Amino acid sequence: MGMLIIDEIHYPPPTPSVLDILGGAGSYSVLGARLLRKPENSHLIGWTVHVGNDFPAKVLEEIKSWKTNVNLIDTPERQTTRAWNKYGANEYREFKYLTPKIRIDETQLTENHLLAKVFHLICSPSRCIALVKGIRKACENIISASDSGVKDEAGVVLKLHNTPLFVWEPVPDSCTPEELPRALEALKYVDVISPNHHELESLFGETGKDLFGASELQVLERQCNELLIQGFGKKPSAVVVRRGERGVFIASDTGLTWLPAYHRPLDELRKEEQPKWTQKVIDPTGGGNAFLGGFCQGLLVEGRTKFEEAAIYGTVAASFAIEQIGMPALSYTINGEELWNGVAVRERLEEFRKEQKRGMAGDRKSFKTSSYQPIKIKLLGNETGAIERIWTDFDGTQYVPVED
Repeated sequence: MGMLIIDEIHYPPPTPSVLDILGGAGSYSVLGARLLRKPENSHLIGWTVHVGNDFPAKVLEEIKSWKTNVNLIDTPERQTTRAWNKYGANEYREFKYLTPKIRIDETQLTENHLLAKVFHLICSPSRCIALVKGIRKACENIISASDSGVKDEAGVVLKLHNTPLFVWEPVPDSCTPEELPRALEALKYVDVISPNHHELESLFGETGKDLFGASELQVLERQCNELLIQGFGKKPSAVVVRRGERGVFIASDTGLTWLPAYHRPLDELRKEEQPKWTQKVIDPTGGGNAFLGGFCQGLLVEGRTKFEEAAIYGTVAASFAIEQIGMPALSYTINGEELWNGVAVRERLEEFRKEQKRGMAGDRKSFKTSSYQPIKIKLLGNETGAIERIWTDFDGTQYVPVED
């Protein structure tokens, strides 16, 4: 649950500005889900869009071309939510809203939306708690009021104990040490939290601090373990830390996994791969949101607790989101097969999945090389409560990590 925003983007000269671009965290999340959903089931992806009196016709056409279950709420008394973006060298970016924004809550969701199996929430800790409570109450009311029973898309009658999954993406300005207690409280209501690495550092008040020589892996482990133990408790859950071109770090009650990005930077490629490398990333905006949309679809397909497998879906979704300014282009082959940016999504998904299995045979000598190789680390509590780490291949082979 996030907003659609109409963006205008300004670049350093001589690159011209671009206007009326479909954007917003909610839009990119839906894109990620749509990419990994079979076209015949795209109507099962639900979202809400407020259509102002200046809503661009080309954006409306683009939204409708995705064939999702979009709830278009006309608001002729106001302008559409718009934002101004300025990009510069060294990843410089400025952002500001140009028009007032309208936040989405459970009262603006249709009955079909409320009965979803997975919700992606993009909000602060307090709002996260309120949304989960509101959605659960609305679902209970719908099911209780039905005489014949409410069925999901598979025809299964839903009961009051049919609990949806909640994937929470905290907004950046809520990732502060002051908000940490509230964030830990919010974890009792959700199944997954996914900040990016800067937001995670900020949440623990450790941005730019000297951590006494601790490796990045050690810091991530400590932060994720605190969220898992103090926040989630004993329920199946995950902390999914997004690191842009450096991939994603998944911590759950079964262990830790590092997965590389699909479009990796040159310094993470093997020597034999480097001559073939080209810059595919045009604009990273929305990559993290699209990752989580794809991640949610992965949980639906692979299973509620298959967090590592779901991250593969998310990684592939993000790869399409960042290959252009705005959204990837949807087209069709003469046989009616969907292509996004001229590529079949399922083929890229299978390619990436196979690549991760091949990579497991690679070098694990250092943390840097492991950011290219997918790793799995099993957490073992010893008698003192300390955590020992054993890396585990997908085939079950275990070994102790050697760090530089």
